[in-house]
Amino acid sequence: MSLEEQIYIRKSCRKYLDDEIDMNIIHDFMKSAKPLDDDLKYHYEIFEKDEVKVRNRWSAPYYLALFCDKKEISKVNVGFVFQQLSLFLQSHGIGSCWDGLDSVKGKKPVILIAFGKSNEMTREISSFKRKSLDKISDFEDERLRPAQLAPSAINLQPWYFRHADEVFDVYQVRQNVLKRKIVKKWNPIDVGIALAHMYVANEEKFEFYIKSDFDKLDGYIYIGSIKI
Repeated sequence: MSLEEQIYIRKSCRKYLDDEIDMNIIHDFMKSAKPLDDDLKYHYEIFEKDEVKVRNRWSAPYYLALFCDKKEISKVNVGFVFQQLSLFLQSHGIGSCWDGLDSVKGKKPVILIAFGKSNEMTREISSFKRKSLDKISDFEDERLRPAQLAPSAINLQPWYFRHADEVFDVYQVRQNVLKRKIVKKWNPIDVGIALAHMYVANEEKFEFYIKSDFDKLDGYIYIGSIKI
């Protein structure tokens, strides 16, 4: 199955097998993963379970620790790049789950991705619990279905698309004080994950750029614009 097809069956995986994985599959894919901007720097390291402080009720045999600077757009880029990897891994029988709770001693990644071989990493599209298309955009648009199905921290889906001529202006929802305290650091990554789905579904046409003159919307933070 193609990476685009994985979008419609993907499930955040929390049950793993202990099978070993040849990490070259990751290193090779990352050579061709597309960033939002070539100037945005990031890197990753791979750890095994015994090297990770696990706070979740579940664990995986392997973890990707993802690193970048503290700029919001850099975190968006991390979500964008590594959701491509997540879909690729799934296409090879390797499940994954974005993991903001666990940590690696002596390291300060922006987030982890748990991963490993699994028999429980897909689902029917009817089981997705997501906002309707008209709740993530100024009006319902089937072209946004890939973004609608993207995973996010506590399933908040903090992205909003506004039609602007031939492009979509992309915004991040400003959370209330309580939610902001819990998920603020992960929301830019979530938006990047949604953008990754839009890229994978529109690989030949996808463009991302940042406008100097964008419309300010109450309750939203402008992230950038995409053309598909």
